[in-house]
Amino acid sequence: MIYLIIVSIIWSLSFALIKGQLTSIDPFFVSFIRLLISFIIFLPFLRLKEINKKLIPHLLLIGAIQYGIMYLAYIYSYQYLQAFEIAILTIFTPIFIVIIIDVWNKNFISTNWIKAVLAIIGSAIIIYSDKITVGFWKGILLMQVSNFLFAFGQIYYKKIIKDESVKTQKQNFGIIFFGAVLVTAIFSLFSVDFNQISISLNQGLTLIYLGAVASGLSFFLWNVGATKVNEGNLAVFNNLKIPLGVLFSIIILSESVKILQLIIGFIILIVAFLYNSKKHK
Repeated sequence: MIYLIIVSIIWSLSFALIKGQLTSIDPFFVSFIRLLISFIIFLPFLRLKEINKKLIPHLLLIGAIQYGIMYLAYIYSYQYLQAFEIAILTIFTPIFIVIIIDVWNKNFISTNWIKAVLAIIGSAIIIYSDKITVGFWKGILLMQVSNFLFAFGQIYYKKIIKDESVKTQKQNFGIIFFGAVLVTAIFSLFSVDFNQISISLNQGLTLIYLGAVASGLSFFLWNVGATKVNEGNLAVFNNLKIPLGVLFSIIILSESVKILQLIIGFIILIVAFLYNSKKHK
């Protein structure tokens, strides 16, 4: 459980860092470099002879989905949304987790949809504006793709790993990040104009931090933590980064937010959060 708390704090700062430093760089390139750094971090732990060969295709698929394609959508959404809006929209990840579990177990629970509706209402109130654009809706769509893929990857990993040790999981992540790097490299090769890429010192340091800490270390700790809690608590912990993420975005980036909408929306989100906690206590 401590792993999930630590990662939530790290991720809450990432929203402001990405929006403040990296939106001028091609999002596909940012995704590729960030995940490449993560792969390099875990490469020394990779022992192919010790990995269950039957797991390798699954690990590559998890990397491609949970981190690769997810990051492409997530980073691209910063072109259309403010950092605090993205932080709030991650509320849908735990909802997707619970719904995916329902589908996976063929056990549909109506109360899960109540939580989904509450989360949608709360998020809509916070981010509502009378100046909504097509780009705004694109950002929301990209975030939902990102949320779904991140949720699916967590459940998939939890199902296939079961009771493997942390030492074994370190080796798994070399394979997982390799799958993520492959996907983002393919997208980058076909869409990025490398001659136009220019990275400042601050942007370079931000990429290194995000790749090594916010992605590499944090994704590892998160998926390890996911194997140590039940699905209900996993869904709840996915929400911890949201309040801090909004706070950092407003303080660091001075993003404008309507306080009354923020308060009302958060009250509804807290109701959904507490309802989820009670159901999975």
